[in-house]
Amino acid sequence: MTHAHQRLLIIDFGSQVTQLIARRLRELNVYCEIHPFNRVDDAFLKDFAPKAVIFSGGPASVFADGAPMPPASVFDLGVPILGICYGQQVMMHLLGGKVERGHGTAEFGRAYVTPADDKLAILDGWFEGGREQVWMSHGDHVSKIAPGFQVYGTSPNAPFAITADPKRHFYAVQFHPEVHHTPKGAKLYENFVRLAGFTGDWTMGAYREDAIEKIRAQVGDQKVICGLSGGVDSSVAAVLIHEAIGDQLTCVFVDHGLLRLGEAEEVVTMFRDTYNIPLIHADESDLFLGALEGVSDPEVKRKTIGKLFIDVFQKHAHEVGGATFLAQGTLYPDVIESVSFSGGPSVTIKSHHNVGGLPEKMGMKLVEPLRELFKDEVRALGCELGLPDKFIGRHPFPGPGLAIRCPGEITREKLDILRKADAVYIDQIRKHGLYDEIWQAFVAILPVRTVGVMGDYRTYDYACSLRAVTSVDGMTADYYPFTHDFLGETATRIINEVQGINRVMYDVTSKPPGTIEME
Repeated sequence: MTHAHQRLLIIDFGSQVTQLIARRLRELNVYCEIHPFNRVDDAFLKDFAPKAVIFSGGPASVFADGAPMPPASVFDLGVPILGICYGQQVMMHLLGGKVERGHGTAEFGRAYVTPADDKLAILDGWFEGGREQVWMSHGDHVSKIAPGFQVYGTSPNAPFAITADPKRHFYAVQFHPEVHHTPKGAKLYENFVRLAGFTGDWTMGAYREDAIEKIRAQVGDQKVICGLSGGVDSSVAAVLIHEAIGDQLTCVFVDHGLLRLGEAEEVVTMFRDTYNIPLIHADESDLFLGALEGVSDPEVKRKTIGKLFIDVFQKHAHEVGGATFLAQGTLYPDVIESVSFSGGPSVTIKSHHNVGGLPEKMGMKLVEPLRELFKDEVRALGCELGLPDKFIGRHPFPGPGLAIRCPGEITREKLDILRKADAVYIDQIRKHGLYDEIWQAFVAILPVRTVGVMGDYRTYDYACSLRAVTSVDGMTADYYPFTHDFLGETATRIINEVQGINRVMYDVTSKPPGTIEME
């Protein structure tokens, strides 16, 4: 392990919101990693050499058989420790306090903490207006605090909501400071890392330099191929790797004929002309569209596209000759999700990850220079590398492309209509200054034709649906509340400018995970 940055270790006990702790810390320019409790032993701690440790929340009871525990040696590191929810209970349990499953002491949801008389540096900026709102999620409760600890905050059902042993720099809270519903939670983390002596050395400039060194050390004089989708992750990975090893990198851009208007030209121009990166533009639209002819089942569409992508990528990768590394835009959430919390075999993560098993198939080693980054950090790195803002801030676009925005059978005619309508819609959103407020917006062409009147003529054309959602993480989404004026103006433009559409609708459903797209 290289220790270029000051490092904070988050020991994960299974909370649903552990990733949010890492997000809050990264926002403070503090480098941290999440590791499941069962991977953290004495040797790991010595090697990782954290400057501070955070215990996450979790669903277990500390007194249950096989309850998740950290190694006892973590308390002897001499570094500040912050325990959150289950993490607080673990600290009390191991340091001589007591945890119980009492009646009437569970708290789930919003609660209010009242300060004790004594001041505590980690609470600077808290309680200025009296009590503070926090988010609780606990069944068990601390009934006796460990020796050396004092109480600094209480809530109606948690007499030990905030406890600390300031002498040893051990802090423990029963609530979740990382969630949005604890408004001053970020301030608590900021105070904690300041007390731990972090200087905020985790910046994209520093990351870029480190990553370039690592890529050169890993690759040496070997060749690397990178599958470009035209999305932000693969593009940032490609530009970063090219900065490290120059023409040892070749990008393969598979054009499946399901891209948006002008998208293929934009990607090719950016990589060939602006960055002068060797690029194979594999225009395989005839192959993909031929295979999709007559297919209307959405899952069959996805699988057909996925399998063909692998075949085509392999074919063009062989043209490079002698490449031993495959580059991917794997991000940190993918890495976290691929580690099974229970310690069993890794759970299955997103099907596009590892390009459907390509590395194994082709006998290649992986280069994943973004695997320590969250999505917004990738965007920040893209800015650092000089990618255009308009490109970096683009809405997410699915791998199967317009295939899943064209319910029913896919035809070239429908794709052409869809591309034009989508371009008008996005142009409208940009013109009204709404693009960055929206997480994803697109047009879907519906598998129905309707009778309409345009001027003095009867038309029989397609209907289309406009979709725009807001989301923080892409896991859940809510529709964007356009004004009636905007929708009227946009519908008029689409009907006037796009031949083949005579009816426009706006989709106002909210979506759970995985169903933000149409099919």
